[in-house]
Amino acid sequence: MKKLLFIITTLISLQGIAQVKEVTLQASGLTCSMCSKAIYKALEKMGIANHISSNIAESTYTLSFNGSESVDFDAIRKVVENAGFFVVKMEVKANFDNVKVQNDTHIILNGKALHFLSVKEQTLSGDQVFQIVDKKFVQDKVYKKYASTTKMECVKTGTMKACCNKDGKIGERIYHVTV
Repeated sequence: MKKLLFIITTLISLQGIAQVKEVTLQASGLTCSMCSKAIYKALEKMGIANHISSNIAESTYTLSFNGSESVDFDAIRKVVENAGFFVVKMEVKANFDNVKVQNDTHIILNGKALHFLSVKEQTLSGDQVFQIVDKKFVQDKVYKKYASTTKMECVKTGTMKACCNKDGKIGERIYHVTV
């Protein structure tokens, strides 16, 4: 019986397995190459990425990871803000292993809770890109668009509420994302 419970528990825990490979962010407020360099240096100073590349023309930065790190999306955003700029878009590339998602579902990704908004029912396999659509990760009009697709309270605060499923604890950070 113990062996059966262990197998079932293992299979359930594997449903949300995914590894973060890249984070691409777009910053606003840049007026020159010195601004771009300030963000690049701030991201580099974090020491969390294996490689950082920038595209000055599009004001984007791509941070590459080896997949074993727990990537803190809020910390990356705060580094950009502390450099004097704002994140207007953040996309995450992760490798998923047959993870089923649909609108208003939650999964755990590298220890982070994700709440999917405005997505059709699908199974994510292989490298997939999702966008974080929380406040301070997108422009206000984009946030409002996605926030209007759910009645769950967690979208307003970014923390788990009683509306969230049992995978997380009330008060923990939850990221609202779309594919």
